[in-house]
Amino acid sequence: MTPTSSKTPIRVLLADDHTLVRQGFRRILEDDLRIAVVGEAPTGLRAIELAKELKPDVAVLDLSMPDLGGIEATGEILKTNPEVKILILSMYSNEAYVRKAFEAGAKGYMLKDAIELDLTRAVISLAEGKAYMSPGISNLVIEGLKSGSLQESGQDAFDRLSLREKEVLQLIAQGKSNKEVAALLNLSVNTVAVHRARVMETLGIHRTAELVLYAVKKGLVQPE
Repeated sequence: MTPTSSKTPIRVLLADDHTLVRQGFRRILEDDLRIAVVGEAPTGLRAIELAKELKPDVAVLDLSMPDLGGIEATGEILKTNPEVKILILSMYSNEAYVRKAFEAGAKGYMLKDAIELDLTRAVISLAEGKAYMSPGISNLVIEGLKSGSLQESGQDAFDRLSLREKEVLQLIAQGKSNKEVAALLNLSVNTVAVHRARVMETLGIHRTAELVLYAVKKGLVQPE
């Protein structure tokens, strides 16, 4: 935990695929002398790499990013950096996204329409070991999280997917073809086809449309 009274500023990693958005976040946060932005990532995969390298106190991750979304990046970051406090940023307040974020290990969930007012407060709260949720999130979701009624028992089939398989799933759900996925991940088309088949077998899904619906329910992609 990084106390806000310390002379050492809270080290923050920002991850969002829009450069101007990241710059805006940086300006908001660095207006407070208690905070220092130590790195920026345009994708979930880069966020994972930078978290290992920079060891930030708090990582601020956008829910939807290329290659790997904020929720999935959260799980991977915490595997090697369990002390990092993660804040998910999203335009959506529905139960599925909030639940999956906290199940993955995030300590905060903020709606993007509240960023200008609350981003600094949220980062400081997480650094102090507290959880944070935007006031705009429904009381029903908050009470469900507090009571544990939104927690799932047992291992989800999704948890058995490898990081690469999760990447392939997310890109397919975004409408990418096997060829496009191969180019984005620097893989052969045949390798992508194998990953795709393994994903569908593990999840017990047999059609692409079902795969897309599954990804939306998991919060991997945002519905149009």
